[in-house]
Formats: sequence, structure tokens, C-alpha cells
Amino acid sequence: MKLRTLIVDDEPLAREGIRMLLATDPQVAAVDECADGQAAVDVIIERKPDLVFLDIQMPEMDGFEVLMEVGADRMPSTIFTTAYDK
Repeated sequence: MKLRTLIVDDEPLAREGIRMLLATDPQVAAVDECADGQAAVDVIIERKPDLVFLDIQMPEMDGFEVLMEVGADRMPSTIFTTAYDK
């Protein structure tokens, strides 16, 4: 079974980097992208991806707020990402 994946990051270059890495993996079927937390919540609830790459620091709604809004019981497997070392 191939993974339906969602990339969430407010930085286009960060999304592109993850997308390029996923393009080399034959187990990844589809990649959706969101540039903000509210869009991520909507896509997660509507499309139910298998895996989410979720930026921790975003304006308006950060990655942890996305997790709280969706709810831990409905949140798919998640890899938190960040460009910062702190």
C-alpha cells in the first residue's frame, strides 16, 4: 500500500525539499501540500492522509495547534519538521 502524504510548511522551499525527497520513494503515492495550519486541519480531516510532515513554527497556527485542532485520535502519523535548532 502506498502512503498518501501531506507536507505542511509556510516556507515554499521547505515544502519543495521534502517533496523532492518523497519523489524518490516508490512507497509514496500522492503528496498534498499546505502553507498554513488551518489549511492543514481542513486537508487532514477531509482527505485523511497516512503521513504528515508538519512544521512546528508557522504564523497564525503552529504545528502543535494543528494537532490539538484535529485531535490526537484523528491525527495521522506525523513527523514534525523545523528549520530552527531551538
